[in-house]
Amino acid sequence: MKTTVHRSDTRGFADHGWLKAKHSFSFASYYDPERVHFGALRVLNDDIVAPGMGFGMHPHDNMEIITIPLEGSLAHKDSMGNSSVIKAGEIQVMSAGTGIMHSEFNPSDTEQINLLQIWLFPNKRSVEPRYDQQLLDKTPMRNAWSQILSPNQDDDGVWIHQDAWFYLGEFEAGKTSYYNLKSAENGLYVFVIEGTVEVAGQTLNKRDGMGIWATTETDLIDFSFLEGSKVLLMEVPMNV
Repeated sequence: MKTTVHRSDTRGFADHGWLKAKHSFSFASYYDPERVHFGALRVLNDDIVAPGMGFGMHPHDNMEIITIPLEGSLAHKDSMGNSSVIKAGEIQVMSAGTGIMHSEFNPSDTEQINLLQIWLFPNKRSVEPRYDQQLLDKTPMRNAWSQILSPNQDDDGVWIHQDAWFYLGEFEAGKTSYYNLKSAENGLYVFVIEGTVEVAGQTLNKRDGMGIWATTETDLIDFSFLEGSKVLLMEVPMNV
């Protein structure tokens, strides 16, 4: 088993006034040759957008784009005709495929929004663009891993064009858990949204990330929650 730890304070940072962004992987003006991507996981941005501000209409193609608001709401419009507001407790996905245009704004005049924007390389190029948005059921994620994304349309959560699985869990202090990768060819990226967690012998704090790969089929990745914690797991193919 191989591991790499990305501490919160080692992430790239950009302050645009209206946007404060932390980058776990190289993005825009932040470049680290050791942190370009983790397998199919290309972007993990932790963004804070000021009230009334946002991203104007801009293009994407051939990327699976996932947005998870942690605080506040985000107004979305795109060239497919979708117009919606996504709130904390929901998840949004876009398969950019042959190309889309979209905009994202904070519709509040008083409250900031904090969101995770995640990009994955797709396993199929030039697909027809698509959009989905779902409310997450918090009940299954109490002291357990709740699936919020997969490659399968009929599974729980949203789906994407990639053999990837995302899980969210909210755990009480003192609880333990484990995760077993679906394939030894995959890796697991652990992102601590809140709390303190011991993972595979490493102690991770709020907004720390950890990549785990080169496991065997019998390897279990152990978790011990040292305080109340919210954790995002992202299982992705490593050979991309």
